[in-house]
Amino acid sequence: MTTKINVLQVIPKLGYGGAETGCYDIAHFLPENDCRSFIATSGGELLKFVKKDKVKIIRLPVHSKNPFLIFFNAIVLCFYIIFYKINIIHARSRAPAWACYFASLLTNRIFVTTFHGTYNFKNNLKKFYNSIMLRAKLTIAGSNFIFNHINENYSEYLSKEKKLRVIFRGINIDYYNSKNISILKQEKLKQEWGLSSNNFTILLPGRLTYWKGQEKFIESLNILIEDYNITNFQALILGSDQGRKVYKKKLINLVERYNLNKKIKFISHCKEMPLAYSISDVVVSASIEPEAFGRVSVEAQSMGKIIVASDIGGSKETIINKKSGFLYKHDDPRELAKILNTVMQLSQEELKSMGNEGRKNITKKFDVETMCQSNLKEYKRLIKN
Repeated sequence: MTTKINVLQVIPKLGYGGAETGCYDIAHFLPENDCRSFIATSGGELLKFVKKDKVKIIRLPVHSKNPFLIFFNAIVLCFYIIFYKINIIHARSRAPAWACYFASLLTNRIFVTTFHGTYNFKNNLKKFYNSIMLRAKLTIAGSNFIFNHINENYSEYLSKEKKLRVIFRGINIDYYNSKNISILKQEKLKQEWGLSSNNFTILLPGRLTYWKGQEKFIESLNILIEDYNITNFQALILGSDQGRKVYKKKLINLVERYNLNKKIKFISHCKEMPLAYSISDVVVSASIEPEAFGRVSVEAQSMGKIIVASDIGGSKETIINKKSGFLYKHDDPRELAKILNTVMQLSQEELKSMGNEGRKNITKKFDVETMCQSNLKEYKRLIKN
């Protein structure tokens, strides 16, 4: 008799980030494949889209790093695990992973983690805290970059009994599909954001934080004007400051200093990211620190848009350089300006051709269905063994 697979995913908050959307996608994939699906989380905007008839939501303060709350979460999780006969506990962040680890020991269940970021450390205590992600029967790395990071920094926590496996993150290629966007909606958004259809549109998505490279991006646009005499463009910096008011003010001051007020617009939020991608001519990912995966690069290609990204982290694995996009030396606004100038000289046919290559690349390697199938395959292997 085949053991029924009941999977509990535990994540701090169910928002719109890569870890969260991955959790959401797998949670809905499992019931379609004769598995029961559960999510333990403290909340989040994505919760309202969860199909409650398919996925059981457990509300717990699993976002907390407080040791007492972690212990409390572990005890409560034990009751849910036993009551719902859960056999796979999949943690997607460090604080909830500690609670899941203790709960898995107490209930003798299979513990799985996904290593979503680099989780840097400055001392042994922080490294020990991070190591919880390697104390599972299976640790999933979202990219080869993360896989190498784990091997280079946490080798003492790896063993033959514990498996480390790369499963690339996937996106919904039906959702990120330019064919689903109407011209009417595009024109409406352009009007709402005050964009001109005659200017080349450059989009930089991502929350406002220094390592996302907004400062370098602004510098590159100034260089584009000064060195290449390119002025027929408009740029969108799309992302929330998430409370970083000082940093946003710094960016605004930088725009004013370069006299780019009429060239750059700050947009805090967009409900339909595919629509935002669709009105752009080129998308930029200017991170000055490595992206664990780099969703922007993948989403842009899925939308048939050329992506220009820094040559570090996950983007190196998701972009076919000079075929589906361009990689430039990170932290170098001059090289970014040079590549933007190159892209702006391309004909509409060349832009479309590169965009088509990007779409093919994502369809082949980074479809959410592939990611979900790979996770389920690993769950079955763990239960079988």
